[in-house]
Amino acid sequence: MRILINDGLSAEGIAMLRNAGFTVDDIKIPQEELPAKIAPYDCIVVRSASKVTKEVIDAGKDLKVIVRGGVGVDNIDVKHAESKGIKVMNTPTASSASVAELALAHMFALSRSFVDANLTMRAGQWEKKKYAKGLELGGKTLGILGIGRIGKELAKRALALGMKVIAYDPLVKNIDLDVKLVSKEEVLKDSDFISLHIPKQPEGYAIGKEEIAQMKNGAYLINCARGGTVCEGALLEALNSGKLAGAGIDVFEKEPTDNLELVKHPKVSVTPHIGASTVEAQDRVGAEVAKLLKEFFKK
Repeated sequence: MRILINDGLSAEGIAMLRNAGFTVDDIKIPQEELPAKIAPYDCIVVRSASKVTKEVIDAGKDLKVIVRGGVGVDNIDVKHAESKGIKVMNTPTASSASVAELALAHMFALSRSFVDANLTMRAGQWEKKKYAKGLELGGKTLGILGIGRIGKELAKRALALGMKVIAYDPLVKNIDLDVKLVSKEEVLKDSDFISLHIPKQPEGYAIGKEEIAQMKNGAYLINCARGGTVCEGALLEALNSGKLAGAGIDVFEKEPTDNLELVKHPKVSVTPHIGASTVEAQDRVGAEVAKLLKEFFKK
């Protein structure tokens, strides 16, 4: 079996695959060249960069399985793949802790003005008085939209800090944490910080102008989920008006983003889609991908 690793994988994961007898090509084929070069492969493994489109799937005459090393499968045409008998799999547990910690990092950055304070210090300024009104996370209400694996990991850490945690998830009816399950409207209305851990919504933005209007004045919005879950135009408007005190953003509607007005906004803490980018998460992703493929091809 020949496997294409197109967006990279940990050395441990690649070694596990090769030791299992697979031929592994750990290379990067540009998106526009994938349809012309996918034919020899039984499997393609991608992360966030590559898109497994209908065109790629149709050209992959020997494709049997597509693996996304990560939580979502938004960059794969799952419906078309399955219509051709191609299995689509992902690694939903591997990066949960890493994404949760990044969401928390954005909350700390916003509540203590880390971004601005860092920049002014590097510019030789000592703006101690400017940052005298920082916030403690303890005692604040965190609202989580999507209390799946990542949402639960964030909740555990927030509870340890003394935060009150409420959550909305239409798929979750009970939870074994000190988290109150409420409506989406209650999350929007009652939260000091709102963190998104949901897939891209087929009906459009999960957070747009209407949802932001329901949020507390001075609340903070964190998006380490998926680009396109938040309307960037509505978010920018809310930051400029003072409706929202800040936003932590790891994912964008277009990546790489060209929305420099949002990226450079003084009320924004920003990262370039690095939620799963920890050594530990990469090792877990690699090991999980190898395990999935060994089990799949054993059948």
